[in-house]
Amino acid sequence: MKVLVFIEQRDGKIKSSAHEALTVGTKLAGSPDNLAAVLIGSGAAALAPQLAGWGANIIFTADSADLALYNIQSYANGVDAAIKAFTPDVVLGVASPMGRDLFPRLAARFDASILTDLTSIEASGSGITGTKPMYSGKCIADVASAGAKITFATVRQNVFPANKAGSGTATSTPVTAAAGDGKIRTIEIRKGKSAKPDLTEASVIISGGRAMGNSDNFKILTECADVIGATVGASRAAVDSGYASHDMQVGQTGKTVNPNLYIACGISGSIQHMAGMRTSKVIVAVNTDKDAPIFGIASYGIVGDLFQVVPLLTARFKALLK
Repeated sequence: MKVLVFIEQRDGKIKSSAHEALTVGTKLAGSPDNLAAVLIGSGAAALAPQLAGWGANIIFTADSADLALYNIQSYANGVDAAIKAFTPDVVLGVASPMGRDLFPRLAARFDASILTDLTSIEASGSGITGTKPMYSGKCIADVASAGAKITFATVRQNVFPANKAGSGTATSTPVTAAAGDGKIRTIEIRKGKSAKPDLTEASVIISGGRAMGNSDNFKILTECADVIGATVGASRAAVDSGYASHDMQVGQTGKTVNPNLYIACGISGSIQHMAGMRTSKVIVAVNTDKDAPIFGIASYGIVGDLFQVVPLLTARFKALLK
């Protein structure tokens, strides 16, 4: 099976999720000769050597100053050119905002099968099979591509491990990302106010649940996060209650995270929430209910009121990090 992996980069930095996609692609392809990657953006050719050892020896690069800002038409044309050069059976990416924008357009262009947000994936002939959560995580669907010349697929971030394949090379092969028809233009990209990493990229996360009580109370988590360089997250209950925005949601219906440290404050630990953070390296849970399910997966548990515990943690972190 020939596999082409779309490598996502932002501001000249390859996203860590790209390594997860390459690991999956390596497994599906079975041989380095059957695996390639495509990298698009201003300075893409200079980034290609960073992918050495991740399984894909051929890196198709569309590099132009005109590609400094993401544009759906130009990016689609760049991946299109790589597909025509490599003729893959499967084009693989990540179920990120960019992946959710780009892959349906490409699938329509090639009249192809598309499987999205996969949490498991296997080769099946020239296509693939996998599973994905549906209906807000209430069920898991078995999905498969069949009879298509090419299949497009995206995998959920922080679900699959990222493992280097060896010490191979990464040869940049230029392709052209032709400009679109001008009907879609990227004028600017406005980022959120926070300079902290996105939840999917963060190494330290502190999250609040329904027990936060209101949005203003999240400031105690923000104060702690500022001290330890963490990103603030929230449970679905907190988001549904209007205490936090949806982009802060951790869980099966939000973002799947895999930080070195995850601090859960006032989160009881529903199955959906734990599915999105249980692979965290160290989990610290703060909850007044000693029988809360979150304690079942926590590395360390504190039975107490988060409004008393978190300020104490913040003060202690400040003292330790002086």
